[in-house]
Amino acid sequence: MLYQAKKFVRRFIKSERGTQVIEFAFVFPCLILLFAGTAELGRLFYTYTSLAKATRAGARYLSNVQSVSSSTAAAKNVVLCGNPGGCGGNGQPAVILPNFSASNVVVTPTTVGGVKYVTVSITNYAYQPLIFDLNAMTGANFNMNLSPSTQMRYMLN
Repeated sequence: MLYQAKKFVRRFIKSERGTQVIEFAFVFPCLILLFAGTAELGRLFYTYTSLAKATRAGARYLSNVQSVSSSTAAAKNVVLCGNPGGCGGNGQPAVILPNFSASNVVVTPTTVGGVKYVTVSITNYAYQPLIFDLNAMTGANFNMNLSPSTQMRYMLN
């Protein structure tokens, strides 16, 4: 009986069956973290480029209007949803990103040496992660505020 037990233990130690499962168990969490991190970074990049494109659209709109000061509400609508008439409801386009409002959009006309510029910027848009929400996991404050801006020259009064 003792001989059979030793033989079984020796055979068990030399056996390589199941080693792939153990290796996979070690590697799989790392792969999941890499995939999730890549997805979250892609979402962050998409959000920032969407905001940057929106500021360009707003500045382009303001560079072609008669009066910048009287067209800021329409320009904010262009930034929010691409439509100077307004956003949401009755067949109008929806806001491009969640938790994005007109209070995040700042329009600043300036004149430098007789040349007129308009700056459209987005202030403190709080990016909200889906996968790696460190605020919820740790209780700390890891907010990422995105603030793209675009400045364009305009010729009209």
